[in-house]
Amino acid sequence: MVPGGVSRDGEYRVIPVLLWLIERLAHRHDVHVVTFRQEAVPASWPLLGATVHNVGRRPRSVRALRILLHLHRSKPFDVFHSIWAGGPGLAAFAAARLCRKPVLVHVAGGELVWMPELEFGAARRAWWRALTRMVLRGADVVTAASTSMVALARAAGAAPRRVTLGVDTDQWTPSPPRARPLDRPARLVQVASLTPVKDQTTLLRGLARLVADGRSVHLNLVGEDAYQGAMQREAAELGVTPHVSFDGFLPQRKVIPVVRAADLMVVSSRHEAGPVALLEAAAVGVPTVGTAVGHVRDFAPDAAVAVPIGDPVALAREVGRLLDDEPRRLALAAQAQHRALSEDADWTCARFEELYRDVTSRRPARGILR
Repeated sequence: MVPGGVSRDGEYRVIPVLLWLIERLAHRHDVHVVTFRQEAVPASWPLLGATVHNVGRRPRSVRALRILLHLHRSKPFDVFHSIWAGGPGLAAFAAARLCRKPVLVHVAGGELVWMPELEFGAARRAWWRALTRMVLRGADVVTAASTSMVALARAAGAAPRRVTLGVDTDQWTPSPPRARPLDRPARLVQVASLTPVKDQTTLLRGLARLVADGRSVHLNLVGEDAYQGAMQREAAELGVTPHVSFDGFLPQRKVIPVVRAADLMVVSSRHEAGPVALLEAAAVGVPTVGTAVGHVRDFAPDAAVAVPIGDPVALAREVGRLLDDEPRRLALAAQAQHRALSEDADWTCARFEELYRDVTSRRPARGILR
């Protein structure tokens, strides 16, 4: 069960880390992916050896449950697995209990937070928080990618395990960290949708401080623009338009060379379960400076540099320090690469398969319906 990210073409409107997992699982298993809102109209299609079933119209949770039960009657599932603990998790949990099968839930985003100033998160309403807690407490296994997400899941009553959603190193082919050329501006990159929770405002203000300090820098912002041009206007007001490129959404094949050419990945998010972009950059030898969220917090201080959330002064200071200290930048890159490659997409698939074997070897879960 996933909310989306599994389009027919496998390139646009996708979540690459989901595709990497699906492809690997489908090599050895019969995999069906039920997605809430990939397309407006219900439909099914093949993808990377799996079959995708798009729920489409509302009520999505009810329709998803019907699809899962129909598929189970046709050919019984061994295990149900939801990536995200909100609507997808609820549907997977209900289907698993009705079918008396185990269920895994991976907490992957904003399911357990509510940031009213950003209008971000799914924990706004008490009844929804209660449903999410029920799912996490009742699931056979709960996983999350970073220690901060593990802590949120534990606070909700689960006993979570950390499982990184790792990088496909066939696409992100590893290469040793490289020295930064001094005959061009320092290249910074961020790969993230332009949204309040990613906080590009803080990033652009940090960039403005770097420029004001006389540094030669250029920032590539790669991601869909949900701000409708607000960040471009912010860049103009700060006077950094010549120092930033708004690249918009790019498919993976075009993102990879942009990241590979960078000297630093920069994360400015106020909340992250990952981000996978840090792992992708690490795989190709690029270290990260970012706010103390998700993997940035976990990698710091040996494999990343973490700064306080919403602090452009600290962000600019640490970017500048790292650009001035090439041995440290390369050391961080090497440590980050080692960590990212030790828990890559193959590792993720193997870890989930291990969990599948564990839960299916136990006594079958007691069903709601007898």
